[in-house]
Order: sequence, then C-alpha cells, then structure tokens
Amino acid sequence: MNTTFSYPTMVRFGNGVIQELGPHLKERGYAKPLLVTDPALAKQDFLNKIYDDLKILNINAHIFHDIHKNPVKSDVIIGEAAYKKYSCDCIIGLGGGASMDVARAIALKINHPRDLFDYVELTGGDKFITEAIPYFVTVPTTSGTGSEVGRSTVISDDDTHQKKILFHPTLLAKAVFADPELTMELPPHVTAATGMDALTHNIEAYLAKGFHPLSDGIALEGIRLIHESLHTAVNKPTPEARANMMAAALMGAVAFQKGLGLIHSMAHALSTHKDLHHGLANALMMPAGLNFNEKSVAQKIRRIEKHIGINKPLAIYTRELTQSIGLPTNLSSLGISEADIDRLAKLAHEDGCHQCNEVTVTENDFKQLFKEALY
Repeated sequence: MNTTFSYPTMVRFGNGVIQELGPHLKERGYAKPLLVTDPALAKQDFLNKIYDDLKILNINAHIFHDIHKNPVKSDVIIGEAAYKKYSCDCIIGLGGGASMDVARAIALKINHPRDLFDYVELTGGDKFITEAIPYFVTVPTTSGTGSEVGRSTVISDDDTHQKKILFHPTLLAKAVFADPELTMELPPHVTAATGMDALTHNIEAYLAKGFHPLSDGIALEGIRLIHESLHTAVNKPTPEARANMMAAALMGAVAFQKGLGLIHSMAHALSTHKDLHHGLANALMMPAGLNFNEKSVAQKIRRIEKHIGINKPLAIYTRELTQSIGLPTNLSSLGISEADIDRLAKLAHEDGCHQCNEVTVTENDFKQLFKEALY
C-alpha cells in the first residue's frame, strides 16, 4: 500500500516554554500579532502576563476574544476585520479548540477573499487555498482537542449550526508552545471533558480504517498516558499528570490525521443540535460507539485493553472513567429525549468523520446508537 506520512509541526514542550513566545516572534520580525482567545481566558492573569511580556519586547498584540464556545462563521469574519483594522502581521491562537479553530480560520481568510465555506474540503474547496497564510503560532491552555498541531478547523454556520471542516497542510502552525503550567488552574469539569476528548481522538484514530502504523503507535501510547493520568489531573492535579495529558492531547491530534469515526460524528451532532461541549459529547457517545465497532475491530479493541492493562470491555471502562471524573454518562440527564433522535441521527450521518469508520454506519444505525446512549 502506498501512502504518505507527515508530522512537520515544530513543538516546544515543557514547563515555562511560554516565555519563549516573544523572542520567537521578535527573531522573525513580527511585532503586531492578533492574539485569538476566548472570553473566559481573556480575563485570566496569565494572559495579561503574556501580553505584558510581549510588550516588553515591543510586540504589541491585539487581543481578539469575541468567539462562541462552538465557533461560527461570524466569529471568523469579525476576527479577520480586526486583523486588518489593527494592521496585524501574524496570528497567535491561544486556548482550547474554539480559539484554535477561529485563529486558524482567520489565518485562512486573510489572503483568501471567497466566502469561508467555499474552502470546505468535503466539497473540494481546498483547491482554492492557494495564497500565503500569515505566520501562525499556537499556545494550548487545555489538554483535549490537540488543535494546536492540527491542519483543520471546524466552524459552524451561524443559522443552521451545521459544522463545516476546512483542511489544508498550509494551515499548520509554524510553531507550538505547549506549556503544561498553563493548564494547572483549569477547573475539574473542563479538565475532565477535554481529557475525554483527547481519549476519544486517540481511540478513534487507532480504530480508524486504513494503514498508518505511525498514527497507530502514537495513539496507543496516548491512550496509556490518559489512562494513567486523567483521574489524577481532574481530582488532584500534579505537574506530571498535567504534562502527560497535554502530551496525550498532542498525540491524539497527530494520530487522527489517519481519521476518526462514528463517535465523533455523533458528538458533532450533539454539539450542533444541543450545543454540548465537544469533549463531553464524545464521552457520552463512546460506550455505544465502541459496542457498535466491536463486530469489526474486536482485535484492535482487545489490543487497547491489553496495552493499558484492564480486564473489562473498553466500552465499560470508558463509561466508568467518565463517571469517576464527574461527568454525566447518559443523554437523558442533559435533557435529551427520544424526540431529538431523528434530528441527531440525520446530523451524524451527514458528518464526514464516520466515513473513516471500519464498518459503514447508516442513519438508522445512528438512531439506535443515540437511543442506547439515552439511559
């Protein structure tokens, strides 16, 4: 089988590496970054310190934080206008998945005048991505999406809330500053939800169809790190647990260039229809998704169980882990009922992630899976 493996992103990883951000930009001649983050992070003391440290080096950042927790196209359009209004010369994406998605989409739009959704990969729009992308740096503050090392962005339509995926190799960050210390103050529920997101990325990447031994090896090790560290990171954070979770999130995002699967399609539907946090949505749908995939990838699932040393089915393990870190384990507890099933199944079937699932998933299959997850 002929295929291509690519892992080009430069990552600076470790406690305190955020202090290298300013010198990195200054050495390359950048002085007016658009710093894209979310409203909550914009109020944090550490962001003020980052801003002040940049200013000492005569790097004057404009902070843009007008984004939704599930980003929409208007967030990108407003951010693009801010970049141009303040004559910015580079972009910093700082935060979790939402910040990274908006920052990456803004970077795309700066030199690409078409409507944002004209560039959607699923409809062949990536062929229009031909112009230069502004210098783009990412700084993760959660350990979940791994978007800091990604080359895609997920943005929803403001009206329909349907998620659109834009993908292109040039959307990779030129540098990543992954500092686990920036995650030490995360609330337990955020650590839990983002951690389950990272776990889902690693598991689905490993189970996805196709030949990619590099992704498989990275995913297996990412699963092990989460198994050993997530409970501690949520309930009694230590620097080691936080570092392991940040590494595992990076690994999951690197691994899922191989693909994801039906769990992500269902999670995207829940985020679209019910505005659920993406990591929580993944956690809720993982047991049902793993049970469904058992018939096609049983050997791989057994390998995961053996690798992390559990003597129970992976589906049961993930449900118990979800409960142990304080997250809900069924849809009904969040006000989702059978009346929502048809809409959720339709949205999940329209999502592209399940196309990488080893076994084909129909809309009726999705209906049964959502019903299974209700209680």
